[in-house]
Amino acid sequence: MEKGKCIAIVLAAGQGRRMGTKVQKQYLHIQDRPVVYYALESFQKSSIIDEIILVTGEKEIVFCKEEIVQRYQLDKVRKVISGGNERFDSVYRGLLCCEDCAYVFIHDGARPFVDEAVIERTYAAVQEYDACVAAMPSKDTVKIADGDGFVKCTPDRSTVWTIQTPQVFSYTLIRRAYDDLMANPIEGITDDAMVVEQTEHHPVKLVEGSYYNIKITTPDDLKLAELFVNESL
Repeated sequence: MEKGKCIAIVLAAGQGRRMGTKVQKQYLHIQDRPVVYYALESFQKSSIIDEIILVTGEKEIVFCKEEIVQRYQLDKVRKVISGGNERFDSVYRGLLCCEDCAYVFIHDGARPFVDEAVIERTYAAVQEYDACVAAMPSKDTVKIADGDGFVKCTPDRSTVWTIQTPQVFSYTLIRRAYDDLMANPIEGITDDAMVVEQTEHHPVKLVEGSYYNIKITTPDDLKLAELFVNESL
């Protein structure tokens, strides 16, 4: 099968309030480099990814261009744009900037350890299913709570997956889904797969991600990320 053009949209416009720092979590350092650098580097090195669009805050555009893209020679980053108020706004702005795109990889900049194996697995899946997400089977028993904080039910753990990014789609599918969402807003949207599920009623394939593919949300996550980087040195 002929390779279609693949664009990675890396989201780095979030505020990261749970981190409890003045600096947004995606710009905190792991070793001596910003969190978002590691995700960008993975897509930069991937033979599958042709271009990267970095979505950040309006005030961080110059910093990202000069201190990350130019400093680390990330020449696949073709555009650095400002995001919106919500995650789905930022994704949509990224989608609008895609040109001649066959497949789009949507990735959280706060997930620094996406690797080539995950990129390859999701690319293989999106070619077959048009929609897939990196995910891992839950290692813990999950309880569903009622409105009062009591256990309502316990789902079969073998059917419970923890969703990660990248979430990968054919461009025509995800663009159509987001066009619909922007015209007809839906409350409670938490990820891109849900947009496709709700607007297009299209099945989304779960693809093995990695337990290393953590999201930096709290100070403890940052400490764990430091350990991961030290392991790789």
